[in-house]
Amino acid sequence: MKALIIDDSNLARQELKHLLKNFNQVQIIGEAENAQSALELIEEKKPELLFLDIQMPDKDGFELLEELIDVPEVIFTTAFNQYAMKAFDHNALDYLQKPIKEERLSLALERAEEKIRLREQQAEGSKTLGIDKQVFVKDGEQCWFVNLADIHLMEIMGSYTRIFFNEQQPMIPRSLNYMEGRLDPAVFFRANRQQIINLKYIARIEPWFSGTLKVYLKTGEEIEVSRRQSIRFREIMSF
Repeated sequence: MKALIIDDSNLARQELKHLLKNFNQVQIIGEAENAQSALELIEEKKPELLFLDIQMPDKDGFELLEELIDVPEVIFTTAFNQYAMKAFDHNALDYLQKPIKEERLSLALERAEEKIRLREQQAEGSKTLGIDKQVFVKDGEQCWFVNLADIHLMEIMGSYTRIFFNEQQPMIPRSLNYMEGRLDPAVFFRANRQQIINLKYIARIEPWFSGTLKVYLKTGEEIEVSRRQSIRFREIMSF
């Protein structure tokens, strides 16, 4: 596993590298002491795994993840335990409190190996984000690691996009056009100017006014498909 260590403490980085010498499956390909250096390294090195501290100068670990579109697997490393719920919500890979114990590190690496193996098996090699990918979402003080497969609806809200998943509805500073360009069109469909739906969440479809369609999602939302997109929808969903 190609990994980066991101921590403002040189001592903490050295201690973690010393621990990782006992795990041959991990290849440390770089380290950074702040978010800006980390962003440049992530872009250059394309790591599969991040060991990420939370409290850092300028931008913290959460703010760093917010700037990433395709998020590697992340193991949080921090001296403080009050960030656990915020870091995880439900989907973060692991959270290790300093000083890191070798037994806990071993368990975290086992989970990372399995997740990375699944990613490699399912990777499509395209510029779009596959349904197997996860993204980091931050809205105010709340943070989530979100599997794209769990997102059933996206809706424009001014210059923001509201994302619907697992009874959560955070907003991110991205346009709907941008989101459409990054998502797999075989799964996510632009129903109208305001909404993108996950086709796998469709419960039923009804004819609507003037040749348009109305889509009912399994999660309860009712989506009116525009006339133009209704034509496209019929073409996509027909034999």
